[in-house]
Amino acid sequence: MRPARAPGPAAPVIRPRRAATVLAAAVAALGLSLGSASAATVPTEFGTDYHDPVTAAPPIAAPHARSCSVTVAQAQFKDFTPYTGTYTPPTACGTPGRWSKVVLRLDGNVKGRQFDRLGYLDIGGVQMLRTSTPEPSQDGIDWSVEKDVTQYEKTLSGPQSVDMLIGNVVDDTYTGVLNVKATLTFYAPEPGRTVSAPDRVIPLSDGNSVTTAASLTVPRNSERILAEVYATGSGGGCEEFWYSAVTPSASYSCQGGDDGPYREVRISVDGKVAGIASPYPNVWTGGWSPYLWSVIPSPHAFDVRPLVYDLTPFAGVLNDGKAHKVDVSVVGVPAGQTGWSAPTNVLVWQDAHRQVVTGAVTSYRQPAPVVGNRYTDGSLRRLVTDGTDRLKVTGYVDTSHGRVTTTVERTLTTAIDHRWTPDENTDDQTGKWTDHQAVTTDGRVSRTDRVYTLDGRATIDSANRLRVIMSVGDRSAVGAVRVDDEYRGDATFTLGVAREQRHAVATTSERYRLRAPGVCYDHSLATEQGVLTRDVRGC
Repeated sequence: MRPARAPGPAAPVIRPRRAATVLAAAVAALGLSLGSASAATVPTEFGTDYHDPVTAAPPIAAPHARSCSVTVAQAQFKDFTPYTGTYTPPTACGTPGRWSKVVLRLDGNVKGRQFDRLGYLDIGGVQMLRTSTPEPSQDGIDWSVEKDVTQYEKTLSGPQSVDMLIGNVVDDTYTGVLNVKATLTFYAPEPGRTVSAPDRVIPLSDGNSVTTAASLTVPRNSERILAEVYATGSGGGCEEFWYSAVTPSASYSCQGGDDGPYREVRISVDGKVAGIASPYPNVWTGGWSPYLWSVIPSPHAFDVRPLVYDLTPFAGVLNDGKAHKVDVSVVGVPAGQTGWSAPTNVLVWQDAHRQVVTGAVTSYRQPAPVVGNRYTDGSLRRLVTDGTDRLKVTGYVDTSHGRVTTTVERTLTTAIDHRWTPDENTDDQTGKWTDHQAVTTDGRVSRTDRVYTLDGRATIDSANRLRVIMSVGDRSAVGAVRVDDEYRGDATFTLGVAREQRHAVATTSERYRLRAPGVCYDHSLATEQGVLTRDVRGC
């Protein structure tokens, strides 16, 4: 049995009363907590009401400065026709391109019956948001997502084209029209506040394939170069559940290649691997069981986090004024198979005091990935997958402030244990992915350590009831900042019947913890049958 995907139950949403919303905001501002988020009685099963989507992640902190807002897109998505428009920066909040912060907000609503859908927002060709949608109730839900897009302020400093699409299908069965509005809020400069945004952001392509190839020409005075790749396995096929793919020798409904479920997202420059990363195991709101995500989505489902690669060791090579071939590929996907998208932005910091910066790659080591798959057949089939990869590259640039040497060292690991019965009525798997990077610049080391976990256990009993017990984790240490975001859920419903006969039940929770010097954030949420039962802030 492949993890189930189905539109969620038709149910109206509970709109929080304004007074309760104000009270909750006031309590949170005082650093206190509410022990219970709702006084509503928890039903014995999903009914016709459930709460709007919420997450435990912290809100984006707003500067204490004058702000201006601009609507960049407002559309109804009924099919695969993109929204196109234009954007003009505001002038009432300081010099364009020198704001203290820029925040993108997407507000949406949908009602009826609909699948989860993937979408994007591009401004000036630069992908600023990659997102997915919640599955709606019959009477409708509202949702929103915010993202700090200050790093794109140079792109936003002048008039730009706007392209947005959340591909959708609306017919007699799938009735949900996606109504969305995207707004940018700009905050005026603050005294003493500096923003280290790139001088240029170069979009490579729309990246809607397993392999993205593009031509890249960077300014000749580039001294720091990053690439961000919005890599997602999607489309409803097996690559949406890439961690479940098996080797050709194994008998399972999601067949993969010789590497089984091993996936790795690479970026190459002129045919040489320049960066490696472990993909995050995104679970969209229709994945495994839609009742798991009716209120609390899986981490990053609404704001897909890009994979970031430090290409600075290659700056001396790229600065020759010529076009270079840049490829983004997903290791492990069988040849000719689709199912991945990898839109890519290249971020460039320039030397303000030198027109041409020269340099070279001085050391390079990139062995092939080591992937092992061990399959056992029988009444309980099992595929155990382990994989590792490493990259270490050093390069220098001769800047106006001297020679700067950068070494990037990155190590990836994969560990997946997949167990299922021949009829796939029992289908369990655990996965753990690590992505460790150290960037050394003239002896100063910056570390980024990420650990992703997924534990899914699905069973179909003799009454044709599907039960899924699920946990998804995202832990990171970026410098002195520690984040631990964990989701847990347990959902059961009857397959193959009308919604009102599913007798669906689900308990879900999320806890998001953040620690940094002088900062403590701890937020817990819980739901039962679509009712928010816990909303507690610690610290």
